[in-house]
Amino acid sequence: MTRRRAFGDGPAVSLFTLGTMRALQSRGQMLSVLHSARDAGINHVETAPAYGPAETFLGQALRQLDQEGSVPAEGHWVITSKLLPGQPLDQARRALDASLERLDRPRLENLAIHGINREEHLHWALIGDGAKLIDWALTSGRVGQVGFTSHGSNALIQQAIHSGRFRFCGLHLHLLDQQRISLAEDALGQRMGVLAISPADKGGRLQAPSNQLVSDCTPFAPLALAYRFLLAAGVSTLTVGAETPSDLSLATALANQDGPLEEQETKVLARLEALRRERLGSEFCGQCRACLPCPNEVPIPELLRLRNLALGHDLQEFAQERYNLIGRAGHWWETVNADACAHCGDCLPRCPNHLPIPDLLDDTHRRLAAAPKRRLWG
Repeated sequence: MTRRRAFGDGPAVSLFTLGTMRALQSRGQMLSVLHSARDAGINHVETAPAYGPAETFLGQALRQLDQEGSVPAEGHWVITSKLLPGQPLDQARRALDASLERLDRPRLENLAIHGINREEHLHWALIGDGAKLIDWALTSGRVGQVGFTSHGSNALIQQAIHSGRFRFCGLHLHLLDQQRISLAEDALGQRMGVLAISPADKGGRLQAPSNQLVSDCTPFAPLALAYRFLLAAGVSTLTVGAETPSDLSLATALANQDGPLEEQETKVLARLEALRRERLGSEFCGQCRACLPCPNEVPIPELLRLRNLALGHDLQEFAQERYNLIGRAGHWWETVNADACAHCGDCLPRCPNHLPIPDLLDDTHRRLAAAPKRRLWG
């Protein structure tokens, strides 16, 4: 029996979700990965108008699968699409109807407000035109339940979770960045669904890990260990952005592996932490966030986290890619890099480990700036 987990008030979903932002070449490519997703036990697919032709190709592929009578085990396809916040009500209504038309479906099981990254986005969803849109989408039967995704601050995400407006959320949850795990637990405690966004690529390029990280995770593959960590934490479903059927091989192997961590897995996780601390020594940042706020709005913990990973597990390429995306992705990522540190010293007395934070930020900028840029996949 294929494992399913509760997802808010909607249909139960597979442990892995097919993300569609990489299958953008043709309807045939989308059909191929959908076939493999079904074979892997996946019943949940996430897409968005922002993913270019993804909704169109997905709608065409789903239509062909319906004609073939090819459906997921024990049920039907569960589709999540998204809608950007901040739109006027009429425009947002048209955008939702356009998504339904592209998907060739009368109804979405799940609609996510795509990127509640700033206070004004949450305001739109709770008391602005977004609130009217959500009410209209639900009462008209176009949508089964509404959730949100966020790349915003922990405080903003917590506010959204406790607003009572949403029944699921999509968060960046990663083995090597566990700051939002408590938020996921909070959402699960509210009986919300929780989808882990990009646990592979934005979690450290774990689909192509450094030799050091491979050694550190032995005998487990880094990505397999990351998936097991999140599943054991109770996360409802993990996204896999598939370009080819082979990208779903690990999801197939772990399709029913949702039990607690085994003893050896726990030991390797502890070893990972110990090795990272040992290699950073007195310069290890524990991510307590006591250094904030910075008067120049430098995101100190996030930048020192990248330094931790570059030095702790030789994830230099990943750290460089993320660092050089700063200021280039609008509200979807950080906007201020380490070069903005004015060495004012405000953060120094707040750090419980007495780190020389300005010096570490200077070192971070020297190590990570001006590297080749690449679009990270889901």
